[in-house]
Amino acid sequence: MSALVFVEAPDDELSQQAVTFARTLEADVDAVVIEGTYAPDGWAASIVEVIEDRSPSAVIAPGTDRGNEIIAHVAARLDLPMAANCTSAELGSPASVTRVRWGGSLLEEAKVHGSPLLLTVAPHAVAAGTDAVNVSSLTAPENGAVRVTERLPTVTSGVSLADADVVVSGGRGVGSAEGFAAIEELAQLLGGAVGCSRAVTSAGWRPHTDQVGQTGTKISPEIYIACGISGATQHMAGCKGAKKLMAINPDGEASIFASADYAVIGDLHEVVPAISAEIRKATGG
Repeated sequence: MSALVFVEAPDDELSQQAVTFARTLEADVDAVVIEGTYAPDGWAASIVEVIEDRSPSAVIAPGTDRGNEIIAHVAARLDLPMAANCTSAELGSPASVTRVRWGGSLLEEAKVHGSPLLLTVAPHAVAAGTDAVNVSSLTAPENGAVRVTERLPTVTSGVSLADADVVVSGGRGVGSAEGFAAIEELAQLLGGAVGCSRAVTSAGWRPHTDQVGQTGTKISPEIYIACGISGATQHMAGCKGAKKLMAINPDGEASIFASADYAVIGDLHEVVPAISAEIRKATGG
């Protein structure tokens, strides 16, 4: 048996997780990366050519926007089902998969008929491995389909939300855009990034690029400090990759405490400045 993995880039963490996932299938693993302008259907056509040539038992991609889109196009071309956001799989006829549903609130066990098995891997379902894998470069055909013609980089200062080892986020409990000054100060003292919940972006207090959650950025910091965030399912889907979670909330019954490693029941407007003051005292800042 063999598995073919689509990687966005050989050093991309979620792509490396997809390779690690493929190895759990006890199959020989090869990977492909596609060069050139992104065109979903054209890239899918290139992968289908590789499938027809190598006949893999499974085709796997990271559970990113691009990975899900490419595998969906591959599935359409092969008239096969696909399983998105999988946490485990077992090859067979039919294959078995476990996948994340409803923003991470439940796991679904399902049978997938057809060969090859087409799936994407839920972000942070497995740790990225370090073992080398054979990566082939493909050039997709220019087929006139939808393609990216320009990229506008996100303007950020300091460490990015996706790469930060520390993320300090604020929710509706922050109260206003001005209330994020304390959140920003703590993040700066810790060398981290500022995040927020969907309620905050909906209120216009922070840009969407700061949003952590199912429809925002999925993060995996060493520690995630959630301030005034209740713990809605969609938000927790974005921060479940965090190694440690510290929650600050005045409501001791807030659902976020069920997932927290450290719980502080109190007013963030008092707790966050107090933490910052102690950090400055300890560092002489």
